Amino acid sequence: MSKADVAGAERSRVLIRGVVQGVGFRPYVYALADRLGLSGHVTNTGEGVVAEVEGAWEAVAAFRERIGAEAPPLAVVESVTHQPLPPVGATGFRIVASRSGGARRTLVAPDTATCEACLRELTDPADRRYRHPFVTCTDCGPRFTIVTGLPYDRANTTMRRFAMCERCAREYDDPADRRFHAQPVSCHECGPRARLLVPAAPEPGWTQAPGEPVAGARRLLRDGAVVAVKGLGGYHLACDAGNEEAVRLLRRRKARGDKPFAVLAREVADVARLAVVGPAERALLTGSRRPVVLLRKRADAAASDGPPLAAAVAPKSPDLGVMLPYTPLHHLLLGLPGDPPGPRLLVLTSGNLGGEPIVTGEEEALERLAHLADAFLVHDRPVHVPCDDSVVRVCAGEELPVRRSRGYAPLPLTLPVPVRPALAVGGDVKNAFCLGEGRHAWLSAHIGDMDDLATLGAFERAEKQLEDITAVSPGLLVADRHPAYRSARWAERNADGRPLRRVQHHHAHIASVMAEHGLDGSRAVLGVAFDGTGYGDDGAVWGGEFLLTDYDGFTRFAHLRYAPLPGGDAAVRHPYRTALAHLWAAGLGWDPDLPCTACCPPTELQVLARQLERGLQCVPTSSMGRLFDAVSSLTGICHRSGYEAQAAMELEAAAAACAEAQVHDYDFPLLPADADGVRVADPGPLLAAVVGELRAGVAREVIAGRFHAAVAALVRRTCAAARERYGVETVALSGGVFANAVLSEACVSGLRADGFSVLRHRLVPPGDGGLALGQLVVAARVPRTEATSPPPTCSAAH
Repeated sequence: MSKADVAGAERSRVLIRGVVQGVGFRPYVYALADRLGLSGHVTNTGEGVVAEVEGAWEAVAAFRERIGAEAPPLAVVESVTHQPLPPVGATGFRIVASRSGGARRTLVAPDTATCEACLRELTDPADRRYRHPFVTCTDCGPRFTIVTGLPYDRANTTMRRFAMCERCAREYDDPADRRFHAQPVSCHECGPRARLLVPAAPEPGWTQAPGEPVAGARRLLRDGAVVAVKGLGGYHLACDAGNEEAVRLLRRRKARGDKPFAVLAREVADVARLAVVGPAERALLTGSRRPVVLLRKRADAAASDGPPLAAAVAPKSPDLGVMLPYTPLHHLLLGLPGDPPGPRLLVLTSGNLGGEPIVTGEEEALERLAHLADAFLVHDRPVHVPCDDSVVRVCAGEELPVRRSRGYAPLPLTLPVPVRPALAVGGDVKNAFCLGEGRHAWLSAHIGDMDDLATLGAFERAEKQLEDITAVSPGLLVADRHPAYRSARWAERNADGRPLRRVQHHHAHIASVMAEHGLDGSRAVLGVAFDGTGYGDDGAVWGGEFLLTDYDGFTRFAHLRYAPLPGGDAAVRHPYRTALAHLWAAGLGWDPDLPCTACCPPTELQVLARQLERGLQCVPTSSMGRLFDAVSSLTGICHRSGYEAQAAMELEAAAAACAEAQVHDYDFPLLPADADGVRVADPGPLLAAVVGELRAGVAREVIAGRFHAAVAALVRRTCAAARERYGVETVALSGGVFANAVLSEACVSGLRADGFSVLRHRLVPPGDGGLALGQLVVAARVPRTEATSPPPTCSAAH
């Protein structure tokens, strides 16, 4: 470049923050600079992507304007900042080696489904990656589960052990290739390899089966075997979803009870024969995240001409959890064109026992899953952090997360208020923790139930990895107020001198939905927190709460009337005990014609009566979840719960099957305020009405529908009373009960009809999987007098 050219040139340093590493951003920058005739270079740093561009001022200005707007599909540009530099007369544009020093504030991308370009290669016999189980490029494949450090380079992933062959290396180094700096790039010659392990009979142990491993696994699945399959974030257990015997075998081995299995389907057409697929559901099924989508079963599914589905896949559930293939291995298991016939639908469930974390390592899998699987389809690319499948549903036309994990984690959420560097440890059921600093909150992938050492170990590994990739060093820990929560005890043991703050369970639930909707807390909302269990400020078990809430605190406006919970967890596992306790609290008799009475053993019935009369081991509860359990057993739907919320889910299934309009016929009165100004909702008249209709021969589906309508009517009536008293116009719905689509949709439509602004979860689960976000904003929020930083330009969560 001549002196005259330098004199007329402009140079700018541009920093792009967000999800900009591992998504093809540097080759995109290279191509954009080339089109604009700019010289300079681009590199990865711990902060993000840094580009220095030099050329005519119009071209430099165009680069800064277009860099965020035209980003690659998997990128999320959070901010673009620039500063002028003196021109140096550079020629050409280069991609330079990553710089690992300095601050780290880039964002790691989640794992994404195989893109169309890679899928074409997988199925093309002329392509060198034909049937390669690990085909990937910058637009798809593993990210979060293989990252070991930043910046996001191959050396900082679990792919570092695989030396690229000459052809892969050329693609990796070619800025014009879609695999330029795609860190998981591989092929048959140099990449990870799959193996099929089968029993080494007559000797104990496992041996490698001869032949092509995926084809061998497919034959085993066709013949009714259960195969443990290593995926992106850990192992799944798979079997033919159309083989009744195979599904029942897996159910027995996993001690699954009646809990529904998820199904992997080849294409949307196969799904549409089994369940109702609307436009929103179709978009979720086919998008890059590929969660398990809960769909309403079709009544005529058995008569369809598609692949059969065993009845044992999802017994007693109104929904079918379905996902489409998101890895090349899935596509191969379901078969490519020309393959021998095999299963078109596979059960694909987490490789674990109930509540435990998903298994990730081969040695661990062969030990912990040996009694569950007949064979193992393994590979040698390590999973650095476990990441289970996400589960979502569409409710009132919008996505509702049930479990936020693969495809979503570790994308952060943008906070409406800044927080101090903090770790919120969440709850004990469906645990997910949350790291936060400034305007960012990183919710972990789903961990599991914190009741065994394996889950605690998974929690610790995941927490360390999230600290490493976010560079957040929490100076504050936050936990639930429950004195026996294992998550809270972990926080106590690991505080190391850092302060530990406790947040009330239902306050955290409502704060969670407030935060994801961008509320700064300056105005209170009426929070409706319905769940199964939460430690109340009075020592009771709360869960049917109406709270006037901001981030600083809450006022209890109303709650469900207390009923005894005899035996605590024993009542949760046996809903008939909860039903009998609610009848007792309502002054209703335990007549032998009632289903909940008839199913209770006579000796237990006598013990339970004495227990309730004397108040022995009877914790009072206002839980709406327990009321759902009680009505489920009272109507004869579910007396014993083999998994969390089974009784409530089967009651929802009955309500969903109700053909007639679910008009509110049951009285569910809201009593006048007590001496403390708190109102109480009395379910006694509702339970009496249910008993009367049972004796009148009314179908339990109709009773279930009317019960849901009665609860929705109570919500509307209570919110109207709160508006009259406090002038509040915004209602926030949270807690696990609001994963119930029948109830949630009725509440949303009714409240909106009454003129309320209704907030419900769209980004984090309404249950305890979203609890940590609320804990974080309540306990770690920076007071307004200290907060000076503006919010980020956009949220990576969107």
